[in-house]
Amino acid sequence: MTQNQYQVAIIKKLFLLIFLVSNIFALSDIKNILLVHSYHRGYKWSDDISKVLEKKYENNQKTSLTTVYMDTKKIATPIYFDRLFDLYSEQFKGRHFDLVIAADNNALEFVIRYHESLFKDLPVVFLGINNFDESMIYENNMRQYTTGVAENVDIEKNIDLILKIHKKCKNIVIINDKSKTGYAIKRDIFRVLPKYKNRVNFEYVDDISLKNLKTKIKNLPKNTIILWVLLFKDKTGKKFTYKESLRQVRDISNAPIYGLWDFYLGKGIVGGLLTSATSQAAAASKMVDKILNGAKPREIPILKESPNEYMFDFNELNRYNIKIPKNIKKYKIINQPFSFYEQYKKLVWVTLSIFLVIAIFLIFLILNTIKRKKSEVELKNQLKFISVLMDTIPNPINYKDINGRYIGCNKAFAKLFNCKREDIIDKTVYDFFDEEWAKEQAKKDEELLSKKGTDNFEKTLHFPDGRARIVSYSKTAYENIDGSIGGIVSIMDDITQRNQQKEFIIQQSKLAEMGEMIAAIAHQWNEPLVELSAILQDLEFSYKQKELNENEMKDFVQESMIQIQYMSKTLSDFRNFLKPSTKKAVFCAKKALDEVLEIVGRQIFYAHIKLSVTCRDNFVPIYGYKNEFKQVLLNIINNAKHKLIETKNGKNIDIDIDIESQSQNVKIKISDDGNLIEDDILDLIFDPYFSTNKKGTGLGLYMAKVIIEDKMNGKISAYNYINKVIFNIIVPNKEIDK
Repeated sequence: MTQNQYQVAIIKKLFLLIFLVSNIFALSDIKNILLVHSYHRGYKWSDDISKVLEKKYENNQKTSLTTVYMDTKKIATPIYFDRLFDLYSEQFKGRHFDLVIAADNNALEFVIRYHESLFKDLPVVFLGINNFDESMIYENNMRQYTTGVAENVDIEKNIDLILKIHKKCKNIVIINDKSKTGYAIKRDIFRVLPKYKNRVNFEYVDDISLKNLKTKIKNLPKNTIILWVLLFKDKTGKKFTYKESLRQVRDISNAPIYGLWDFYLGKGIVGGLLTSATSQAAAASKMVDKILNGAKPREIPILKESPNEYMFDFNELNRYNIKIPKNIKKYKIINQPFSFYEQYKKLVWVTLSIFLVIAIFLIFLILNTIKRKKSEVELKNQLKFISVLMDTIPNPINYKDINGRYIGCNKAFAKLFNCKREDIIDKTVYDFFDEEWAKEQAKKDEELLSKKGTDNFEKTLHFPDGRARIVSYSKTAYENIDGSIGGIVSIMDDITQRNQQKEFIIQQSKLAEMGEMIAAIAHQWNEPLVELSAILQDLEFSYKQKELNENEMKDFVQESMIQIQYMSKTLSDFRNFLKPSTKKAVFCAKKALDEVLEIVGRQIFYAHIKLSVTCRDNFVPIYGYKNEFKQVLLNIINNAKHKLIETKNGKNIDIDIDIESQSQNVKIKISDDGNLIEDDILDLIFDPYFSTNKKGTGLGLYMAKVIIEDKMNGKISAYNYINKVIFNIIVPNKEIDK
């Protein structure tokens, strides 16, 4: 190698070294950002935040964005957070981040909790924080590292918007769930509502299944508006995506739906002053830029006023013919179609002026003919469809005019009376039922037509062929196209077998309790038998001592009869428990409880269980079935007794029963300090044949629910409170008008 070649080789190596060093410095200058999402990919709120941040930082050569999802819509327990910490500790081992972005409450709480061990000395920018409390930052000594954007939904301005648009609004139904965010918004809602107490009625709904919610929404009165907050999980525990629950409600709702978040826009809400994920992300990114350029987080003020925007869906505005108030100057509308007319207004008018006179008659005739033929076909198809649909439904259906004459029915109704449909038309209820019941129904129909409402009731019908069936009736007055009342539609449902099955289960449950009852009787008879034994021994002794006279004999007989009568009363109580109550009646809740305790009280006493009863009134009326109600009390008390014996070994164990009379109801609270019911089975304990006891039938609590809710129109529920399990029973104190 010549000297020149050697020099050239040296220069090439120097250039290569310079290039590598410059690249290393360039790479070391890249800012690494970690985005921690509270929720999951596919959740629109989180996705919208990511879109803004990815657009800004992933395509930037000076920054690198890493995103993780905590998935706390599905699980958010302390154990889960600890395991996430273990996962992230392993995942981020050897990696360097310059800044952490925490999206929503769970992410911020996680970052603060593990800041020292996982994100030591890293600046944190948060966004999407509901009910932001600045003390959380200061109490954890995090203000020097933290700044961000609070998320505030503006309940007051959204209600003002609703009342401004819908001047005839009388009711606002607020739909929420019991998630962490839902509870936070609930506090804000109830702080605002008193301001409107004289202007509109509010109904807050957050403890209902989606199925029952849809029924409720379907039957909302006129001039009602819905304010949709959240519904990711209903009362039954069923979970939904952000759009799934709203879409189901929107599809059956006749009332406009307003919202608080932009991810519901385009999925069924009209709009509102919405909290926007993109606005939150845009505001947070400005803070990120300042920190990456050298600013300290504590120098950047926390944005406590959420950057909300008025946003509306054109399709929903059009659906309800809603006009945006003129005082709202700045707003966005999505789904707005392209308007050729607005774009080319002059051209349209010139073209129309030329062809209008020539084409108007021809177009009118053509359109009229097409429309008429199309309407005829649609009407025939619709009538055919309705006819097939009616005959497919197994329930007997009929519809009458305002004079009470049948004008139509389905096959099931005709089959009920073993006749043809044409034999039913123009006849009345008097032609098919006895006169007394027919008069009663005719009177109810008149009231229903005057109220334009719905009537639901059960009735035992006796048919001409001797059949007796229990039938559930649902009647609704319907309107003609001109708004006049057309008549009444009736749907019948034969519930005979269902009622028999419920009665069978109740009796089956009673039989399942017989072992307990017999044991109770054994306890009850023990002392009288001992007394009788002693009396007989005294009688024999007195006879042998020749001290037995007539008075002493009477005393022996009287004492013996007292014990025998006591034993007889125990058997009578047992027989009464087994008898089903045939009719509803008013009875005393305290007396019913006392009669139950007459049977099982001694067992509880011998089990070293302290049972206390609190009742503030001498007579607490309940309207329902007394023996069945006693069976409910017996079942719950027995369950508590068994559980306390198993878990506490008979030491320091209590059962507390509180009877409280309310205006229209009676509330019975039964609590015990045994083991709590696990959360994942708390909603299952009232299901038939569900039992955590291997020897149990799984019918007791199901039977209790049937008796209280189906037969007595009450409510029964169970929940854990501190270290106690509490059963709440609410039953009416008088007959309820249906």
